[in-house]
Amino acid sequence: MGRHSKIVSIVGARPNFVKLKPIHDILKDELSHEIIHTGQHYDYRLSDIFFKEFDLPEPDYNLDIGSGSPGYQVGEMIQKIERILIKNDYDLALVYGDTNSTFAGAFAAVNSKIKVAHVEAGLRSFDRRMPEEINRILTDNLSDFLFAPTNTATRNLHNERILGKIYETGDLSVELISIAKELATKSHITRDLNLDHKKYIVFTMHRAENTVFDESFLSIIKAFKSLSDIRIVFPLHPRTKKTLEQKNLYHQLENCKNVLIIPPTGYIDFISLVQNASKIITDSGGLQKEAYLLSVPCITIRRNTEWVETVETGWNVLTDTNAEKIIDHVKGWNPSKKNHSKILGNGDTAKVIKNIILNEILA
Repeated sequence: MGRHSKIVSIVGARPNFVKLKPIHDILKDELSHEIIHTGQHYDYRLSDIFFKEFDLPEPDYNLDIGSGSPGYQVGEMIQKIERILIKNDYDLALVYGDTNSTFAGAFAAVNSKIKVAHVEAGLRSFDRRMPEEINRILTDNLSDFLFAPTNTATRNLHNERILGKIYETGDLSVELISIAKELATKSHITRDLNLDHKKYIVFTMHRAENTVFDESFLSIIKAFKSLSDIRIVFPLHPRTKKTLEQKNLYHQLENCKNVLIIPPTGYIDFISLVQNASKIITDSGGLQKEAYLLSVPCITIRRNTEWVETVETGWNVLTDTNAEKIIDHVKGWNPSKKNHSKILGNGDTAKVIKNIILNEILA
């Protein structure tokens, strides 16, 4: 083991890149670490800008898969990833989170006889309508090593009798947010958008189960109109915008004068927006964590969450897309800082994972 050991990280979407940063930084001087970027997120704001902001190296391979149905994406990814894995003598493949790239990377590695470690294993929403839930379950069952971020995630893996070796590592977001907060001090986005500190809400929505149904979006519009005295900043995901335009609903969003629609931002600007907001409204799993770590109350427009600890501590609430519940929680809900605890670990997750890889997996 040592410099001759060779591992590969398979990533493809912004949630993967977030987790890659601290892992790459801590492993790059210890062994050969290559990066395969599937190209699942190919928009500059969702991909390239993150690598630049966080000083990540150019991926060793970029597969340029692009958009498409889950079946198309996963199929193309598996074929192209396998070709790379077969040519390289990797000792370990790392996959991250719950995207199509995560599952495709794990599947390709297993079939190329390469050991797989899943970073952020064991999360469950118990809602199989979500493509992410399917990806989590399949990836966990394929993986040889499972790095669970929380006690609940560890318990889920044991309850499902997952065969891989389970480690409770804490969550990488803790150290990433620490880095991002420092970098965000240089962001000018709140000034550029003329936003006052703690006087606005950040809203994001991109999940298929919310964007494909007219009722969900119309309910959100109803909530926006009832909150007309509150500024709402909406970084609009390209897929969400396309869906709304196809349904002839986008003009209704534009008619909400309190809603500021902006393109997706870089990660540093986004963290600055979140940190300075009074509340978050989202259907994103990652943003629930980020809001918690930044001590910003989060209203999650879903029926369930894989980050149950954020709800149990009182900093996150599940409202689905129910307009009345959203309005009530925007106006009348303020969690107590007393309940804020280290549910996601101590901020040493990358070091814990490095030690497991070097001293156990590759030893």
